[in-house]
Amino acid sequence: MSSATSRVAQVRPAPTGEPATTAEAGAAAAAPGQAATETASAHSTLPSGGGLPPEGPARIAADYSSYRVVAAKHPWRWVGTAAVALGVLAIAWSLATNPRWEWGVVAQWFTAQSVVNGLLETLKLTAISGILGFVLGFILALMRLSASPLLVSVSWTFSWIFRSTPLLVQLLLWYNLGYLYEKISLGIPFTDVRFFEVQTTTLISQFAAAVLGLTLNQAAYSAEIIRGGILSVDQGQLEAAAALGIPAWRRSTRIVLPQAMRAILPTAFNEIIGLVKGTSIVYVLAYSELFYTVQVIYNRTQQVLPLLLVATLWYVVITSVLSVFQYYIERHYSKGAVRNLPLTPLQKARKFFATHAATNRKSL
Repeated sequence: MSSATSRVAQVRPAPTGEPATTAEAGAAAAAPGQAATETASAHSTLPSGGGLPPEGPARIAADYSSYRVVAAKHPWRWVGTAAVALGVLAIAWSLATNPRWEWGVVAQWFTAQSVVNGLLETLKLTAISGILGFVLGFILALMRLSASPLLVSVSWTFSWIFRSTPLLVQLLLWYNLGYLYEKISLGIPFTDVRFFEVQTTTLISQFAAAVLGLTLNQAAYSAEIIRGGILSVDQGQLEAAAALGIPAWRRSTRIVLPQAMRAILPTAFNEIIGLVKGTSIVYVLAYSELFYTVQVIYNRTQQVLPLLLVATLWYVVITSVLSVFQYYIERHYSKGAVRNLPLTPLQKARKFFATHAATNRKSL
């Protein structure tokens, strides 16, 4: 009796808006012998189009093509957007209408030859110090991860000293190194054999002191960034690679570093951007980078604020370009972490306009 009742209960109910027939209501409680006959009779009494389809009791998909798409309401989002827009417009209006900003002077000096030369010196300092700093930082990070107590101690001490002292003090110390050591020589230690010897004041120029100070300071921070990225890789992957017989060099370059780069890159680019702005402190050495050049000009013309704006705008341009490079490099190294790569800003804009155009067509 239970099997007959369950077969009768599986009959598809009548479509919405059509009441179930008396025969269908009574079929579930019918006797086992009469179940099949009463069920067939019930289906024969259904109106046209209300019976079971030929292929079985499959649900018929509803047609929503005639429905109108209505956008969701976000009133507080619009309120917040309007408030922020008013604030932005107020700031822009103040910048455009206040004559004391002297935008004509800014435009005059923005591409002046002396300012461009200072900009090139800033970029040169950033490139040389950044590359040498990260190379030395990589070596220090490997030393810190070494099993040798001496290498670990030297690496830790280096990072401790250069992260504990201000960059300004380091620059002045290297520039005045000639006071401590009159000559710098290269030879066999603890003997009188010398292969190379030069006056310290001749070797440590303004540019050399700036590069030396920026590089060593950057290396101390880069070492910790790289070490943290390497430690973020799961140790089990190294053990699995070693079990497969992959050489140590290939384990490091093909397994560890590509994954560590995802953790290293955001902080590393922050350090590079900080280094671009940190080059401005080299003005204490009277080295003609961007900020020192601007200082020389406004000391002569007394147009302090416009010249500071010139330097500020150039720093904004440099950091903006670096941010674009950071985005695409991080996107490249995210291939192993996400199924689909994040959309680029251009792709996001295309998707936004395509989606809103399709929504507007459906709402008409």
